[in-house]
Amino acid sequence: MTQILNVYVLPKLVAEEELAGGVVVVIDVLRATTTIVTAMAAGASEVIPRATVEEARAEAARLDPRHTLLGGERHALRIDGFDLGNSPAEYTPERVAGRSIVFTTTNGTRAMARCGRAGRVLLGAFVNASAVLEKIAGADRVNLLCAGTDGGMSNDDVLFAGMLVARLQQRGGAIARLNAQAITAAETWRYSFALPISLGAEPMPPELLAAKLRESLGGRSLVEAGLDDDILDAARVDRYDLVPELDTRAGRIVLAE
Repeated sequence: MTQILNVYVLPKLVAEEELAGGVVVVIDVLRATTTIVTAMAAGASEVIPRATVEEARAEAARLDPRHTLLGGERHALRIDGFDLGNSPAEYTPERVAGRSIVFTTTNGTRAMARCGRAGRVLLGAFVNASAVLEKIAGADRVNLLCAGTDGGMSNDDVLFAGMLVARLQQRGGAIARLNAQAITAAETWRYSFALPISLGAEPMPPELLAAKLRESLGGRSLVEAGLDDDILDAARVDRYDLVPELDTRAGRIVLAE
């Protein structure tokens, strides 16, 4: 099978129509996609992404308050009046199981909004890397869409995109075309972890990966905000064997089949 594989290090670098029909993996390692994967693993019934705080509050107001939580952040911190922030550790089974979570973040949910014409929209992070890989391995056209941080490229997302590209290449399938950003992302991943990769470090030790994530634009922002624990949580490769999927028509995220 031949495959077209593109990486876009920021949503603004790809037009919505260029994503039409293909599989998109939205990547916001620090932290939206990591947190959503964690929430779904903890038993949340759905996550409803909204681009703005006002849209999130309006959506929550339409739903049953007994079964609905507001989650998200601005400038890395929990939004005033919201039930939850954007730290994965907040999304425990005791807190979110059986609940709908209306969710808005600075970067991740805005990246999702770019995917309205995609054939399928999956959410990926290091914590569900292998599960994502299995979902995209057989797709004809895959677009890895990085959310970035405050409009700038962030290497936490690029490293995960590069890991997926490198793993797809290792599987031995025929990738017909890689765009320049996909080539760069794979090289960034291999260069960043040349020694542990050569020694067969699978999965990547969380402390080693977290150290590199801290150097990214998103990682530096979290360290400054006192949220370093979130970085280590995001570095636990393959912690979960599930993939959230955004239903663009319904505007809700559920578990992919």
